[in-house]
Amino acid sequence: QVQLVESGGGLVQAGGSLRLSCAASGFTFSSYAMGWFRQAPGMEREFVGAISPSAGFTGYADSVKGRFTVSRNNAVNTMWLQMNSLKPEDTAVYYCAAAQRYGADSPPPEGRHEYNYWGQGTQVTISS
Repeated sequence: QVQLVESGGGLVQAGGSLRLSCAASGFTFSSYAMGWFRQAPGMEREFVGAISPSAGFTGYADSVKGRFTVSRNNAVNTMWLQMNSLKPEDTAVYYCAAAQRYGADSPPPEGRHEYNYWGQGTQVTISS
């Protein structure tokens, strides 16, 4: 069955770094764009960043551009989110998600509804 398992969350001070991982199984990883979303208490789940199936394209929310980097390795069915210069407002549950794509590599989607599979999430807490 399809599984997306996030790991790497935790508590860090503002200005610090974290690296989240998303391990995928049960589907053809290389045919899917992969994305990161986050949800803070009382807020909507929001797009953070994503990467196309062949890693030729990435996209980021304005709030994380220049601080976060999405990467993937199709040989090991894993995606990562490197988060630097963390701020208290980055505190949220972070989810990875997979969106099936067809044809040539293209920019990954940013809308939640375009993603087929979701992980259970990992908590990231940034202290001030």
